Order: sequence, then C-alpha cells, then structure tokens
Amino acid sequence: MATPMTQESQAQTAQIVMQAKQLSAFYGENRAVKDVNLDIERNCVTAFIGPSGCGKTTILRCFNRMHELVPSAHVKGQVLLDNENIYDPMIDPVQIRRRVGMVFQKPNPFPTMSIYDNAVAGLKLAGVRKRDVLDDLAEKSLRRAALWDEVKDRLYKASGASLSGGQQQRLCIARALAIEPEVLLMDEPCSALDPVATSKIEDLIQELQRDYTVIIVTHNMQQAARVSDYTAFFYLGELIEFGKTERIFEKPEKKATEDYITGKFG
Repeated sequence: MATPMTQESQAQTAQIVMQAKQLSAFYGENRAVKDVNLDIERNCVTAFIGPSGCGKTTILRCFNRMHELVPSAHVKGQVLLDNENIYDPMIDPVQIRRRVGMVFQKPNPFPTMSIYDNAVAGLKLAGVRKRDVLDDLAEKSLRRAALWDEVKDRLYKASGASLSGGQQQRLCIARALAIEPEVLLMDEPCSALDPVATSKIEDLIQELQRDYTVIIVTHNMQQAARVSDYTAFFYLGELIEFGKTERIFEKPEKKATEDYITGKFG
C-alpha cells in the first residue's frame, strides 16, 4: 500500500519546473556533488545553504550547464527543465542558458558599456537588433529589477561601472531578466553588498517570484529564512535535507542540519 503524501510533498509535486535526478558533478576525477535528487517548484524561491565547499555553487552551475565550461568538468545524471533533460546531446546549451539565467556573486557589469547597453547585452548576443524591441525590454527589465527610476535619465551617458555596488547588482539582474528566462539562479548575490543594498535585493527577489522561479545560494541563514519558500542543506557534496524553509529552520529532521543552522559548524 502506498504511503500517503505529506502536505509538503504534495506542494512540491504541484508545479515542478526543474528536477535533479541522481545528479553528480565532477572536476576531473573529483566528485564535488554526489547523487543529488531535488525538485524545484515553479514561482518559488529555493535557497541552497551549507558550509563553503559543500557543492552549492557547483550544483547551481549544473542547472544551466555552466559547470561544463570548466576544463575537465562533467556531470552524470539528469537535470530536467519542464520534463526535458538539459544534458540531452540534442539540446543546445546556449538555449538552456537563455531559459535559466544567472546572477553571480560579484556584480559584473561591462565597464565600457552604458547602462542601456548592459541591460540589453544578452539580447544583442542572441541576435535581437530591432531598436523598439531592445528599448521595450531594456525598460521592462530595469523596472523589474527596481532600477529604472534611478537610472532612466542617464541610460546612455553613464557606464554600468559608474553605479553603486547595489545598483550594479540590480543592473546584472536586469541583464539576466531581459532575455526572459524561466528560472533565475543567484549565487550569493548580496555577499559583496552593504545592508541597505542587501535589503533592496531581498525585496526584489520576493517580487520576482511572481514571474520567475528563483534559486539562491547563500551563506546567510537569516537571508535564507527571510526570502525563501524552500531550503536545501548541502554538506560535503551531498543533499542532507530539503523542505519548506519554516520546517527546515524550526524542526529539521537531520542532526547535521540542526548543527549547521545553530552555528555548531560551518
């Protein structure tokens, strides 16, 4: 007789946009991520937590095939996006990176480009040339990144590098949003920012989940608790525990999870 599904498992199967199935990631012979099985729910924020070197960023990069850009790096297992294996040999990795955007730990606007050109850089790379389309998506993405009102009067005059650190990170978010991805990956997007800028990014993340699925890597336990719906705890390349954020932080099932959250290691 089948075991009845818990409310949490029912929620997870409601609208799954990405799945890792027996996913392992390698750097040469070294296996950095070990047989991870994980479901990502659509229009939710999922936080990856765990100590440095536990595989959080590696698995994030597996979700849009950036891991394979590292020399000698490869994966085993599957990552499904809308039930399609992104590692199928017939799948174009460039198209996957359009559907699964990435925001990096350190803001990385192109310093010689204007704010406008930074916002539409991904679109131009994808071959979009019509000015009205570029203009529309530039404004739309900058508005979604809560940056439009701050930069609309200097779009073409100021470089991306002239902005503050928090504004630069929101510009990078706008650049990722301009290509209209389904999923947005964020690798410690607030680690280089001050508390005020961090608060703006956190507010933005919660706004974005209305239209996107967001996966964020963070070392900040309070941030994970504030912004995420689900939390995955990784340790030594393994997924130790995954579930609703409130449960993970208040009633973790695994002792290692409790020890990490309470600061006994990490």
